[in-house]
Amino acid sequence: MGAKADGFVHAITRIAEQFDPSFDAATVELRNSKAGNYLGVTITVTATSREQLDEIYRALTAHPMVKVVL
Repeated sequence: MGAKADGFVHAITRIAEQFDPSFDAATVELRNSKAGNYLGVTITVTATSREQLDEIYRALTAHPMVKVVL
């Protein structure tokens, strides 16, 4: 989840593509917050190891536009 801003979804999909070459951006799910200030983004990636999953998490949480990663 992050602030609803231009480029947010693109930034998330670029991170997903770095770690999963088979990532399909058409599968991204978006949800606006109740007040419309934030955007929830659900991505589905295929991780081949725990280390890779940890790297994806670190990349997402380090991005300045991302507020929460679950």
